Formats: sequence, C-alpha cells, structure tokens
Amino acid sequence: MVDLPLEDVFPGLRGQRFDIKSPKDDAYNCVAWAAGDGGNWWWPDPDGEDHWPAGVARAETVAAFRDAFARLGYTPCDHDQLEAGYEKVAVFALAGRPKHAARQLPTGRWASKLDLMEDIEHALHDLTGMAYGSVMLVMKRRLTVPQGEKAAEGGS
Repeated sequence: MVDLPLEDVFPGLRGQRFDIKSPKDDAYNCVAWAAGDGGNWWWPDPDGEDHWPAGVARAETVAAFRDAFARLGYTPCDHDQLEAGYEKVAVFALAGRPKHAARQLPTGRWASKLDLMEDIEHALHDLTGMAYGSVMLVMKRRLTVPQGEKAAEGGS
C-alpha cells in the first residue's frame, strides 16, 4: 500500500492548519478515539467482532452512532462551536452511512483518528469530502469536574 500525503486523502486539509498528534496505529479507530477509548476498535459490524455498546443496533446508520454516543452520556445538539462546560463529538456520513467520528478539544479544535493513519488536530469541516462525507450529527455531554477540583472550588 502506498502512503499518500494526508492532503491527498483529505483535500480540505490542503492549506489549512492541522497537526499530527500520534504515529500510525491500528489498535483503535476514529469512533473509539472520539469515545475516549484508545484500546479498542469500535464499529457496528454485524458479526460482533468489534467493540460496540451493548443494546445498540449493530447497523451502519447515523441513528446507531447517535445511540452509541448516547450510551456515553451525549445528547444531540444544534451546533459544533465550543460550548463552556461541554465536550462534543461529531459523526461524518457519506450517502447516509457513517464514515468517521471526531472529538472536540478544549481549544475548540477537533481531534480525529484517521482510520489506520495518524491522529490529527484540525478544524472540523476540513475533513469534509469524498472519504468521510460531511458532518451529519453533533452531540454534547456535560464535562464532569474531578473530585479534587470540586473540593478546591468549595463544592461537596
């Protein structure tokens, strides 16, 4: 297999700022990365070989991906902008089939695991194109404050 520059696979990255954050790794994929799991490959394969949340349909549909992230506490939202107190994920789809998931960083930029390729930090819509399609779903969940920070803030 020939390694192409990322800009050839994702033309929206051309001329845009993106940063490679890790070497290539096949232990996990974009859905796992967006879910915060760097040790499993998440996909709703019908044979059940890949990790997928229990009770969620093993179907390559936006609804199944919505339900998978809902199991992690995410709810659909109407924008992809940084929102204080929340973390977000975005699901890309092409012809109605999910192809990619990304996670928003505290800076407002997004992190993606690009299939078997690297993890990158990028602007969300820079991955729009023939490989992943476009953003079809954005979900958010409230950030939790670690116990030590609650005590420091005077919480209980």
